[in-house]
Amino acid sequence: MNTEEILAKLVSFSVLGGQSNISIAEWIEEFLTKHGVAFVNVPNTDGSKRSIHCRIGPAIDGGTILSGHMDVVPVEGQEWASDPFVLTDKGDGKLYGRGSCDMKAYLSCCLSMLPEMTKANLKKPIYFAFSYDEEIGCLAAPELAEHIKTTYTEKPAYAIIGEPSMMQPIVGQKGIVIYKTRVNGSAGHSSRIRNEVSAIHESAKLIVWLENKMNSLVEAGQIDDRFDPPHSSIHCGLFPQSGIAPNVISDSASFYWDVRVIPKDNAKEILEEFESHCREVEQACRKRFKDFKIETVEDHPDVPSLDTPDDYSVVALIKELTGRNDLGAVSYAAEAGQFAEAGFQAVICGPGDIKQAHRADEFVAKEQLDKCCAMISQLILVQSQ
Repeated sequence: MNTEEILAKLVSFSVLGGQSNISIAEWIEEFLTKHGVAFVNVPNTDGSKRSIHCRIGPAIDGGTILSGHMDVVPVEGQEWASDPFVLTDKGDGKLYGRGSCDMKAYLSCCLSMLPEMTKANLKKPIYFAFSYDEEIGCLAAPELAEHIKTTYTEKPAYAIIGEPSMMQPIVGQKGIVIYKTRVNGSAGHSSRIRNEVSAIHESAKLIVWLENKMNSLVEAGQIDDRFDPPHSSIHCGLFPQSGIAPNVISDSASFYWDVRVIPKDNAKEILEEFESHCREVEQACRKRFKDFKIETVEDHPDVPSLDTPDDYSVVALIKELTGRNDLGAVSYAAEAGQFAEAGFQAVICGPGDIKQAHRADEFVAKEQLDKCCAMISQLILVQSQ
């Protein structure tokens, strides 16, 4: 099978983040088996999902991990011109389908280059590491990275995470964590707004505090011009229905907010400062309503940022593989920070444009597939020297 044929098969699996990925995992495992490659499963607790990793080549230190995720985001509510789970070639040099860009293009390039890997006289190994549930919080990558470390006697050195980057080497990514804050106020007639404590009003004030906190980081010079925006962002994106009527003071409200941090900032420190402010608000509001309470919980696990120094050897490697010296950084979160945290020198480099991800009529350009396969072919050459 060539790259496009493999991509068509992978796109046909409508496995969303959070759903069982056994169907696509089994197909990939069968593909590996046909090419004589042994693989290892990393299942979740109930066996409904699993990551896959494998080694091609000798058990020698200094190998390179090619890593990507198998899940995609939903298509519900989007207007597609074609079936999102059928790879469609419209003759314009692009291949359309959910996940065609993010990031089954990379997986298909890895798999299509497998015969070349198995035939090569590799002196250092190449690994595949394919995860699940990336789209709902990069949930499986930490366990996958740790499993690789404990499974093999040798130590891989590098990890190339193939998120869409137009094949530009990416050495920085923002981290992300999402929180849910719930406010417990007192109900009453809206004319008594000065006597009761409105959960909605207090929530709104907390959201303004978060925005002001973001602005204060900028004013304090916490800037990294590699990113857009060049600072940590704090954003409230969901305020579920609160209250029961316009003329009734709401006794409960909740909102979800995310923190996307540049490498020099720390989301936990921002949360600690927010929590300290919340305790002050509680103390003041309990003078009117003794049971007033603010609770914040983590809704999306903390995904670490990536900040790979330019002098790391993986940077020299990815420059050699791609022929590009224009190192970049991205504001989206990815599993690269998790692989780096596990001890692997990590970069992001993959086919497709992130602008096409998660939208209707998602596509990857055919030339991007060619460039990615060329990068992997160069990796095979380097690992054979």
